[in-house]
Amino acid sequence: MFDERQRADTIRRISWRLLPFLMLCYFAAYIDRSNISIAALAMSADLKMTAEMYGIAAGIFFITYTIFEIPSNLALVRFGARRWIARIMVSWGVVAVLLGFVNSHWQLYGVRLLLGAAEAGFTPGVIYYLSLWYPARERGRAMSFFYIGAALASVIGLPVSGLLMKLDGVGNIAGWRWLFMIEGLPAVLLGALVLVCLPDSPTTGTFLSPEEKTWLARTLAADHAQQGPDHSHDWRPALRSGRVWALAMVWLLQAFGTIGVTLFMPLLIKSMSGGDTLMVGLLSALPFLLACILMYANGRHSDHTGERALHLGLPLLLSGLLLAGSILVARTGASVAAYGLLIAAVGLNWAATPVFWAATAGQLSGAASAAGIGLINAMAQFAGMGLPPLIGRIKDATGSYDSGMLLIAAALTTGGLVGLKAAGRPRRPTPTPMSPIIEQRVRS
Repeated sequence: MFDERQRADTIRRISWRLLPFLMLCYFAAYIDRSNISIAALAMSADLKMTAEMYGIAAGIFFITYTIFEIPSNLALVRFGARRWIARIMVSWGVVAVLLGFVNSHWQLYGVRLLLGAAEAGFTPGVIYYLSLWYPARERGRAMSFFYIGAALASVIGLPVSGLLMKLDGVGNIAGWRWLFMIEGLPAVLLGALVLVCLPDSPTTGTFLSPEEKTWLARTLAADHAQQGPDHSHDWRPALRSGRVWALAMVWLLQAFGTIGVTLFMPLLIKSMSGGDTLMVGLLSALPFLLACILMYANGRHSDHTGERALHLGLPLLLSGLLLAGSILVARTGASVAAYGLLIAAVGLNWAATPVFWAATAGQLSGAASAAGIGLINAMAQFAGMGLPPLIGRIKDATGSYDSGMLLIAAALTTGGLVGLKAAGRPRRPTPTPMSPIIEQRVRS
């Protein structure tokens, strides 16, 4: 019989074995997706792009990302997480480097489309992968650590991107080109390491003892028993689940913040502060430092209490209100106070992320779970497709980002209200014995 200390030791061993490497992978992914926000400080002039054209370049990534999201996640189930995640990372790294060679906005559009296709499935694939290793009561913390990798990409990546922009003129190459070419290479290297560092599932992992594998399999089976019929090979229940569609709506509204604010934050702060690229990069990083702290705290407390709805809905609701407050305060000229509210808004928006995926991963099992996660993440990318061009058009028309940011604030507030309902009440799983066949396979 597993006691609490053995349970904690097993989860700790899994976390140390998987999470640091997955955080590093997401770090690389998020840099390659969002470094266009820093590159735009100089690239827009070189390629003669308006704010709307930059918005199209930023948002077009999400078209192919969305199209290939669910097929990619189903391929992960078929071919195994290790092989498929490695394929995703190597291909997106190569495409990210190609961004440094574009010579027109049309070429930029084309390569961003390729980048979306290459990266499609990475985030939901890893979320599905973590659900194979972590019981429901541990997923909030696990998801928080994974998403901290994305936030750290902004904490560290934005200032580093600002420094790389200082390479402007070296070898007669523009700084933004150096930025793309250098920051795309780590993904290729990490993709190769995935084949060595990631086991496909707990049954193939060699770092757990047979007793630990047995306990983990029993616990995950108990979780799955609370989700209704087994859908190991059928992905269609994901499309028929009202809860999945409700959660997809929450994630879509939440994405207004993580996508819209992230892609425009350097330009927004540039308009507030007037600083150089390095200063803008540093100021843009601070909100994500707070996001790291709040994600861990919110995910841990949600796991401890077993409550998901309040931990999901309230941060989104407060994020929207604070973002609106930052824009209104900025109009009075109090830029420092406005920046402080912006930091809090971004941090709270990200704080809801690990709780959201912890609540989502427990809705379905098997291929239906992979398809459901892919569907939810794909829905959110519609914000990425339409929002950046819209904000760019608003900026060109009004000379200000204020109206665009207020639109994002309204979406976050609505997402918080929907999230309070969509996450539902926590379910307390009861132990469910494994079949003798499964138990024998685990022990062998």
